[in-house]
Amino acid sequence: MLGLKLPTDPRWANLAGISLEEILTDHAFCEQKAATQCISLIQKYPEKERLVRELAPVVTEEWGHFRMVLEEIRGRGFRLGPQRPDAYVNALRAQMARGGSRQDQLMDRLLVCGLIEARSCERFRLLSVGLGEEYLRRFYRQFMISEAGHYRLFLDLAKTYQDPGQVAARWEFWLQTEAGILSSLSPRGDRMH
Repeated sequence: MLGLKLPTDPRWANLAGISLEEILTDHAFCEQKAATQCISLIQKYPEKERLVRELAPVVTEEWGHFRMVLEEIRGRGFRLGPQRPDAYVNALRAQMARGGSRQDQLMDRLLVCGLIEARSCERFRLLSVGLGEEYLRRFYRQFMISEAGHYRLFLDLAKTYQDPGQVAARWEFWLQTEAGILSSLSPRGDRMH
């Protein structure tokens, strides 16, 4: 369904289970950054009515997810650790179109957001089946479902504002680029990406 070119090794969930405090911290900040990214898109493209209408509730949802993960951290007696640089997201952003039309820049931003949501969905699925604790498996299943919807939304928005053929070609570029980026990064159980 997601079309990702390089699946995550299923053993990643085992590493994440060992580093639960770290993975929860990283997850919390990923949710915060997702909310911020939607706010940024709304601020940069306020004239795109569908984008504003569709992303405004996602801001609320992502911030709610941040709060849910924060409560999980507190409930387990953990502390929210420091935010760390996200090498995966930074590498994706480094490949985004510079210059060009505003429409092309919007398409890239939407597709990168969609790609991050797709990878998060895949990782949440691995956690929802791979963690030993039933509660955590259910906890991550709900995030998996949400991310799948966000992934589709970002792709649909890209097709709203750009020719669907161009979106399909650029999406293929992003899928290939993301696979290359992921293969160059060391697998880490303390990071979502």
